[in-house]
Amino acid sequence: MTEDWQPGPELTRVVRLDHDRAARRGYPEAVLCEPKTVEQVSLIAAEVAQAGSPTLFTRVSPEQAQAVLAALPDAHHDPVARLLAWPAQPPEPTGGLVVVLSAGTSDLPVAREAELTARYLGRRTELVVDVGVAGLHRVLGQLDLLRSARVVVVAAGMDGALPSVVAGLVSCPVVAVPTSVGYGAAFGGVAPLLSMLNACSPGVAVVNIDNGYGGGHLAAQIAAT
Repeated sequence: MTEDWQPGPELTRVVRLDHDRAARRGYPEAVLCEPKTVEQVSLIAAEVAQAGSPTLFTRVSPEQAQAVLAALPDAHHDPVARLLAWPAQPPEPTGGLVVVLSAGTSDLPVAREAELTARYLGRRTELVVDVGVAGLHRVLGQLDLLRSARVVVVAAGMDGALPSVVAGLVSCPVVAVPTSVGYGAAFGGVAPLLSMLNACSPGVAVVNIDNGYGGGHLAAQIAAT
């Protein structure tokens, strides 16, 4: 952070960025963009550029992404994950491997958000897509990779069964991320959330619906040791 940097009055009226978070917690600030206006996001991005603090921007719309890139043109933008990371180059990875599974292609945005979050928090990551329980041979074909992980993140909608299956196959913790993918009785992710909370296999931690950032952050902390 620039030593003489101070937030301008325009910023303090809408947000107080936590530029000391990395020093205090070991991980940088993240800005949830979805509920914010384009103008608010633009102002925040400009202040981030001035302060020089590494920052993740999550749940970014195309219009918000343009505003962030106008202030931080060298930021990395992943439209699938709806995430921007600044600076674009992830830190040199330390700790253990984080493997992220996407049960279906429809779960990919949440899984990708989890993977990029863990990567920009300093972990080595691997993403595996479309290994849901409708074809168990697909996840069984990834056993060597799964068993090399320090932690596995599983993004799944519908019945949310994949995290319990994976936790029965590996010795490391599993972070379950329920997604809002599914038909009516999935209730926008509530059904997989409840399935994951009731996982038969031990060692499953559950974050909120579609919370790829939270799942990736938890995984990065687990894999740090």
